[in-house]
Amino acid sequence: MNIKQWLQAEYLPIPLIALMALTRFHHFGDVLHLPDASLAVFFFAGFYRKKVFFVFLLALAGLIDYVAIANGTSSFCVSAAYVFLIPTYAVMWFAGRYCAASKSLKMADLAMQFGVITLATSTAFAISNGSFYLFSGRYPDLSWGQYFSRVAMYYPPYVSSALLYMVLGYGIMKLVKSMPALANRHKEI
Repeated sequence: MNIKQWLQAEYLPIPLIALMALTRFHHFGDVLHLPDASLAVFFFAGFYRKKVFFVFLLALAGLIDYVAIANGTSSFCVSAAYVFLIPTYAVMWFAGRYCAASKSLKMADLAMQFGVITLATSTAFAISNGSFYLFSGRYPDLSWGQYFSRVAMYYPPYVSSALLYMVLGYGIMKLVKSMPALANRHKEI
């Protein structure tokens, strides 16, 4: 089985699951921890996998959060708004499904996909962040000015870390797609 077949076979969930498990404990990252890769994981899972994997990843995200909280991570973000992570991740999943239609990795396709990814990530932020401030009960008297100052604080790391993971993922896909051509050139030498 070559690498391209391996990435489309049953083994692809392993690196996606590992990436989510390794990064989900610290959502924005710090000096010792990578930022959360969950958005990118749902995007690439949608890009390559079947619908049942979406449900599995949702359950895995909940389990990781439960284990993290049971081991001392703050539960501040877990509230009535937590259920809105389902549509948040669904946006990324469907963006992955949409981008899967053009796997050519040509520059025009990549530009279109980057636009879709940016829009999807921004929409995911709006859903998760907006629902948290509306339904968590943590900020009952939050003014629009305070809300937008918080958006300005959290939006850049949220989007930039997701985009970074997705650019790296596309780089890996490009490398994998070019490997058969490199192998053929190596055989000719």
